[in-house]
Amino acid sequence: MAWTPATFALFCGIFGAIAIIGVLEVVKYRDGIERKGVLGLTTTLGDRLFISLLGSAYIFLLWLGLMGQPLWIPLGLAIVWGVFCFWKV
Repeated sequence: MAWTPATFALFCGIFGAIAIIGVLEVVKYRDGIERKGVLGLTTTLGDRLFISLLGSAYIFLLWLGLMGQPLWIPLGLAIVWGVFCFWKV
Protein backbone atom coordinates (compact mmCIF):
# COMPACT_ATOMS: atom_id res chain seq x y z
CA MET A 1 0.00 0.00 0.00
CA ALA A 2 1.32 3.41 -0.92
CA TRP A 3 1.51 5.86 1.96
CA THR A 4 0.10 8.98 0.42
CA PRO A 5 -1.17 11.99 2.39
CA ALA A 6 -4.75 10.74 1.86
CA THR A 7 -3.88 7.31 3.25
CA PHE A 8 -2.17 8.91 6.23
CA ALA A 9 -5.23 11.11 6.87
CA LEU A 10 -7.54 8.09 6.68
CA PHE A 11 -5.57 6.11 9.23
CA CYS A 12 -5.18 9.15 11.50
CA GLY A 13 -8.95 9.58 11.36
CA ILE A 14 -9.62 5.94 12.22
CA PHE A 15 -7.12 5.86 15.07
CA GLY A 16 -8.36 9.23 16.29
CA ALA A 17 -11.95 7.94 16.38
CA ILE A 18 -10.82 4.85 18.30
CA ALA A 19 -8.93 7.07 20.76
CA ILE A 20 -11.94 9.35 21.29
CA ILE A 21 -14.25 6.37 21.86
CA GLY A 22 -11.71 4.89 24.28
CA VAL A 23 -11.43 8.10 26.26
CA LEU A 24 -15.22 8.45 26.38
CA GLU A 25 -15.58 4.87 27.61
CA VAL A 26 -12.99 5.40 30.37
CA VAL A 27 -13.79 8.93 31.52
CA LYS A 28 -17.45 9.65 30.89
CA TYR A 29 -19.26 6.36 30.37
CA ARG A 30 -17.52 3.91 32.69
CA ASP A 31 -20.17 1.22 32.41
CA GLY A 32 -20.59 1.79 28.69
CA ILE A 33 -23.67 2.96 26.88
CA GLU A 34 -25.37 -0.26 25.93
CA ARG A 35 -28.55 -0.07 23.98
CA LYS A 36 -30.59 -2.28 21.74
CA GLY A 37 -31.13 -0.73 18.33
CA VAL A 38 -32.86 -1.45 15.06
CA LEU A 39 -30.55 -4.36 14.24
CA GLY A 40 -31.59 -6.16 17.42
CA LEU A 41 -28.06 -6.09 18.81
CA THR A 42 -26.98 -4.75 22.18
CA THR A 43 -24.14 -2.41 21.26
CA THR A 44 -21.69 -0.08 22.97
CA LEU A 45 -19.91 2.96 21.50
CA GLY A 46 -17.05 0.79 20.22
CA ASP A 47 -19.45 -1.64 18.58
CA ARG A 48 -21.25 1.18 16.82
CA LEU A 49 -17.92 2.61 15.62
CA PHE A 50 -16.91 -0.79 14.24
CA ILE A 51 -20.26 -1.28 12.48
CA SER A 52 -20.07 2.20 10.95
CA LEU A 53 -16.48 1.70 9.73
CA LEU A 54 -17.27 -1.72 8.29
CA GLY A 55 -20.39 -0.42 6.55
CA SER A 56 -18.44 2.55 5.18
CA ALA A 57 -15.83 0.24 3.71
CA TYR A 58 -18.56 -1.78 1.98
CA ILE A 59 -20.19 1.40 0.66
CA PHE A 60 -16.92 2.53 -0.91
CA LEU A 61 -16.10 -0.91 -2.33
CA LEU A 62 -19.57 -1.27 -3.83
CA TRP A 63 -19.38 2.21 -5.34
CA LEU A 64 -15.92 1.60 -6.81
CA GLY A 65 -17.04 -1.75 -8.23
CA LEU A 66 -20.17 -0.38 -9.85
CA MET A 67 -19.51 3.28 -10.65
CA GLY A 68 -15.81 4.09 -10.28
CA GLN A 69 -14.66 7.56 -9.36
CA PRO A 70 -15.31 10.31 -8.10
CA LEU A 71 -15.92 9.28 -4.51
CA TRP A 72 -17.85 12.27 -3.16
CA ILE A 73 -21.24 10.55 -3.26
CA PRO A 74 -20.12 7.44 -1.33
CA LEU A 75 -18.40 9.75 1.16
CA GLY A 76 -21.75 11.41 1.82
CA LEU A 77 -23.44 8.00 2.07
CA ALA A 78 -20.78 6.78 4.51
CA ILE A 79 -21.25 9.85 6.71
CA VAL A 80 -25.01 9.33 6.71
CA TRP A 81 -24.44 5.64 7.54
CA GLY A 82 -22.14 6.57 10.44
CA VAL A 83 -24.67 9.04 11.86
CA PHE A 84 -27.39 6.41 11.52
CA CYS A 85 -25.25 3.81 13.29
CA PHE A 86 -24.52 6.05 16.28
CA TRP A 87 -28.13 7.26 16.41
CA LYS A 88 -30.18 4.08 15.91
CA VAL A 89 -28.00 0.96 16.11
